[in-house]
Amino acid sequence: MNHEQSHLLLPADSAWLALERPENPMTITVMLRVEGLTAPRFREFLRVYWMAWERFRFLPVKRAPAWWWEPDPVFDIKHHLDVVMDRFSQDELQDWVSARLNQPLALYRPLWKFWLAPNAEGGAALLLRMHHCYADGLSLLGIFERLCPPSPQQHPALYGAEETAELLRWTAAAKVWLERLVASEVGPEGAIGEPAPGPDGQGQSTGWWLERAAQKSVKLVHEVSEFLAEPEDSPSNLKRPLLGRRVCRWSRPVALDRFRSVAKTTNVTINDVLLSCVAAAVRDRLGIPGDDLDETVLHAAVPVDIRARLPEELQPEPGTLGNYFGTVFVPLPVDGESPLERLYRIKHETRRLKKSWQPGIAWGLAATASAIPEPWRQPVADVFYRKASAVVSNVPGTPEARYIAGCRIAEQMFWVPQAGDIGLGVSIVSYAGQVQFGVVADEAILVDPADFLADCLQELQRFPDGS
Repeated sequence: MNHEQSHLLLPADSAWLALERPENPMTITVMLRVEGLTAPRFREFLRVYWMAWERFRFLPVKRAPAWWWEPDPVFDIKHHLDVVMDRFSQDELQDWVSARLNQPLALYRPLWKFWLAPNAEGGAALLLRMHHCYADGLSLLGIFERLCPPSPQQHPALYGAEETAELLRWTAAAKVWLERLVASEVGPEGAIGEPAPGPDGQGQSTGWWLERAAQKSVKLVHEVSEFLAEPEDSPSNLKRPLLGRRVCRWSRPVALDRFRSVAKTTNVTINDVLLSCVAAAVRDRLGIPGDDLDETVLHAAVPVDIRARLPEELQPEPGTLGNYFGTVFVPLPVDGESPLERLYRIKHETRRLKKSWQPGIAWGLAATASAIPEPWRQPVADVFYRKASAVVSNVPGTPEARYIAGCRIAEQMFWVPQAGDIGLGVSIVSYAGQVQFGVVADEAILVDPADFLADCLQELQRFPDGS
């Protein structure tokens, strides 16, 4: 193995390797339905455009006590693309995708792979599975946006990124940021590290700075305490030992305007409407009698992008890969008796969490996973993942249709992993004016997620839409 280009993974990337479990792999899955995509066209696309990101030639290697990126000395694109010529019907395609989710990636090669089914009914199906240590969902979305222009005649203009060692720069920037956070205040006019001017134009006193630092410290302690003290979910049918066999399904597309109309009529956000649909579907799968729902606690772990919350020195360059999101644990009102009650209670919770530091705290704590000794790792992970029974991700795609290798993308779907003992993942993907729900679940939690998706869409029909 050539170690000349080797370098340490950033903590937020190696965390996903530390959380890996055989029955719950930390893998992101992307599915595109592409009109007319053929194997030769896609191979050329991979060779020219996809491989412009140098990280895709690297694999993570454990060298105690850390993980390192190392180039694959025998890298070949043919190891990362399987072409399947079957003429899958819609039901057969969903079973085929489920089987791929249960197929482990080869640990001796870079941890990503494409499958192409060019003859699937309704257009070619393109499937990508990639380990989360390479990138989060937004990083992957950014890559596809760069490589998939809005016109079949347009070629990607900006793409690719070199794989360089970032750990020293990143840790130095993080240290400076934390020192500034504790010792200074950013005023509306003053720069970081400079005293905000007082009424007489002079700098504030040392006592004023100490007071401001104390206020920040108190807020931080309060936020961490509130995060750790959040109650665990109640026992339910969603909290069972996992079997390690997963099944996935996705819904028919629904017009985004339908969700937008409901949100406008009820004075909430589209995200509130989407989460409310999930809450209604979850309610019927808890196995808890109606009289006992009043005491039921159930959270959804919702990924939140924190790029904009990071200082400039820590923000990733556009088009680069990496993991930059935290998690909020949104209480789902499964005891709500009506769609509107559930919707407004979700609105209240999401507004509260938007003002909290919880996403940043979760990101920082998760980044320490790879530094924790193995025997202690599971108890620490349980602090996070016993607080949720499902992961709900909302992936905002482009408002217009895109083209890959000159072929129109008709649909796109993302599934994110569910860490710890969480066995249910719900993905909500908007693209080209339409929305689709997707579910991936361990068979111990849901044998057939199709009914769950039907309940999500049925809840949508119960809302007033202002028409």
